[in-house]
Amino acid sequence: MIEEQGEAEAVRARLAEVRRRIAAAARAAGRDPAAITLVAVSKAQPAARIEAALEAGQRIFGENYVQEAQARWPDLRARYPGVELHLVGALQTNKARAAVQLFDVVQTLDRPKLAHALADALARPEARTKRLLVEVNLAEEPQKAGIRPEELPAFLDLCRGELKLPVTGLMAIPPAEEDVAPYAALLAKLARRHELAEVSIGMSADFETAIAFGATIVRVGTAIFGERAARRPSADQGSTATSS
Repeated sequence: MIEEQGEAEAVRARLAEVRRRIAAAARAAGRDPAAITLVAVSKAQPAARIEAALEAGQRIFGENYVQEAQARWPDLRARYPGVELHLVGALQTNKARAAVQLFDVVQTLDRPKLAHALADALARPEARTKRLLVEVNLAEEPQKAGIRPEELPAFLDLCRGELKLPVTGLMAIPPAEEDVAPYAALLAKLARRHELAEVSIGMSADFETAIAFGATIVRVGTAIFGERAARRPSADQGSTATSS
């Protein structure tokens, strides 16, 4: 019990510090701190840590795996009103229907087949997803998902024009160990070009720089919750990591 209390206090303290750093980064960039959305990435975290963040007032969370989110969030939503849940991990087309029943935002729309599956799923009355972000593979890394920048105009035409999907922004995962600044600047530029309001880029190690270069959403896990618990690979998702 004492150990759990200590963990909860640590989560609350780290969350407060992340919020402080977000506000400072926004002000330094001449931006309104209220315009930056913090998504607390809770994948593979113990329930006690997540509840500590909820008790501290955090209401926007990110999960990578549909099954994991299905197991924990219906109960938490019932106890903590106002939760907004983001899918920040790769989504298989056969999980589209389950995803839109659970998540308010899907940040990983990354291919035409998934766009069609989401269009079908969103037409159902039980769907709760209201916003979609297109994942862009800015560095064109072959091992990563995402639309290549040169393919983005045609893909957005499909999503917004033909399928009438509620695309509101872009998301990206920069190459590991590289400076996030040029990637955040490029993603923000692409969003402006296509009149999209949301720019999701920046994680625990680089969210302040991402904010300086145009991020409106940052996805922060470890800096709030600490290191994740070990977990076996999920059967319902790909392996692309999207948040830290």
